[in-house]
Amino acid sequence: MISVEGLKVEFGVKPLFTDVSFVINERDRIALVGKNGAGKSTMLKILAGLQTPTEGTVSIPNDCTIGYLPQVMKLQDSTTVRDEVRKAFSDISKMASKVERLQKEMESRTDYESQDYMDLVERFTLAHERYMMMGAESREAEMERTLTGLGFLRTDFERPTSEFSGGWRMRIELAKLLLSHHDVILLDEPTNHLDIESIQWLEQFLSQSSQAVVLVSHDRAFINNVTNRTLEISCGHVVDYKVKYNEYVVLRQERREQQLRAYENQQKEIADTKAFIERFRYQATKAIQVQQRIRQLEKIVPIEVDEVDNSALRLKFPPCLRSGDYPVICEDVKKSYGEHNVFHDVNLIIKRGEKVAFVGKNGEGKSTLVKCIMNEIDFEGTLKIGHNIQIGYFAQNQAQLLDESQTVFQTIDNVARGDIRLKIRDILGAFMFGGEASDKYVKFLSGGERSRLAMIRLLLEPVNFLILDEPTNHLDMVSKDVLKDAIKAFDGTVIVVSHDREFLDGLVDKVYEFSNGKVREHLGGIYDYLRDKHAETINDAVSQQNTQPAKQTEKPAKEAAKEEAPTMSYEERKAEQKRLNKLEKQRKNLEEKISSLEKRRDELNDLLMLPENAANMQMVNEYTSVQEELDKLEEEYFALEI
Repeated sequence: MISVEGLKVEFGVKPLFTDVSFVINERDRIALVGKNGAGKSTMLKILAGLQTPTEGTVSIPNDCTIGYLPQVMKLQDSTTVRDEVRKAFSDISKMASKVERLQKEMESRTDYESQDYMDLVERFTLAHERYMMMGAESREAEMERTLTGLGFLRTDFERPTSEFSGGWRMRIELAKLLLSHHDVILLDEPTNHLDIESIQWLEQFLSQSSQAVVLVSHDRAFINNVTNRTLEISCGHVVDYKVKYNEYVVLRQERREQQLRAYENQQKEIADTKAFIERFRYQATKAIQVQQRIRQLEKIVPIEVDEVDNSALRLKFPPCLRSGDYPVICEDVKKSYGEHNVFHDVNLIIKRGEKVAFVGKNGEGKSTLVKCIMNEIDFEGTLKIGHNIQIGYFAQNQAQLLDESQTVFQTIDNVARGDIRLKIRDILGAFMFGGEASDKYVKFLSGGERSRLAMIRLLLEPVNFLILDEPTNHLDMVSKDVLKDAIKAFDGTVIVVSHDREFLDGLVDKVYEFSNGKVREHLGGIYDYLRDKHAETINDAVSQQNTQPAKQTEKPAKEAAKEEAPTMSYEERKAEQKRLNKLEKQRKNLEEKISSLEKRRDELNDLLMLPENAANMQMVNEYTSVQEELDKLEEEYFALEI
């Protein structure tokens, strides 16, 4: 369908791509992967016809249409959601006007037997058939299905687009792209502004689509569920892996090991050749062999090995003050905008050291509650911030707030204080901004590079309470893994607002679900939350909320405490939490004792099975004593459970 041959792109001394060739076939679903700055977005722009390569050709058939969704775009604010999305049907509208015009012309004519009239009828028939084949009759229903799949309510359809945030307007552009039925669609980070439910809907849509898809995404679960082929940009070349992402990771590791072996062998060959030349350069009897070795050395094409970023990006949060036991306490917190109630009766306690996730559809109030905690907006109710709390806040648009007229170095130099100013170059190097990269202007940075730069700013000040609102947007997969490991090792408190399932999995130990104006607590990770709700998606979990009670996963004592929590004072809650902590400690002690006794009982049982120990009364008495002690401890354990 699309053929790329001999592609070369130069921005500076070193080309971004060289001699790149590949073909995009019908129904291909391709993941375009590579390090930040490798040129993924540039490749999409070239395929979309928005950028011209230095050399090479991109061959596209005349009847092939291409749709492109960039990371950032200029959005329209002059229409309603419905009217803006209807622009996707511009071709259908033109055909409808043509059919209507031909129909009126037929109605005004009376020369039914003339050849000219018969030609008019034929043109009308062909135009009407074409109009029906374009799906004209079902376009409104298809538009509504797409908008609701991307998270819009039917009441949103007639609202002006200017009332929506940038993330929601990007969804409108995505809806227009999907409804345009292009032969090839190019998606640059399409999940950045979607919640978990909408991502899963988009996964299903793309998987079932007959269109060819080329996408750039750092959502590992999304990219693996959608794609069946992987193009990796590495060392200025494109390597084609005809497998999905998970299989590509394995094959790439094998290929890199082969590259390293070949590189080491080549370096040894070069060293041996150079040594021979230096040794016999001035011996007349070896002149011919020396000249042969020199020509041989000149013909060697250096093998490049793409460096892996595992050690390049190291996040380490600096030491911080110990905070109070309860960094955040919400009591009957409520937030409304006019008649619109975002949430009400929010009662939650976040303890020191906890790592929690805020999940739910966009617009349910996750970022709004974060802003309440940050004291950026007014609210009703009581919200207490604990003693010695130092908050580090990473907002969704943090990367876009950077000054584009400054360089990378200037951006960090402006916020650095004290001795840290002497280490700016080292810090930038650790975040892959070493050498000339530190002198690049912000306006020339990719989305991932901007996010890393914004993260550096956050790390310059010691904090004990991190609030991260969609921190993984524009971060590549390696950077996300390292950030995740750093947050795991962070000894402070963390709130993560994220739709990235892979990022949240294994990171958080508590989930707060935002839905229908309420905030509900669920202990465990993101997949524990979905399993406990007997749901595959967030939408399924939320829809069950008013029809059946949540699955009881905690001990009754804890459930009772949670049910009483909204009506208890802070002092009462603290006392109750202290009591629960004491019970938990007792339970753990009993578990350790029971485990130790069970081990000893099994050892004695094995010994008594031996013929020589059958009459050993000392062992028999010890076995009986151990079993009695076990029975006693197990009764105590189950009493605690009650």
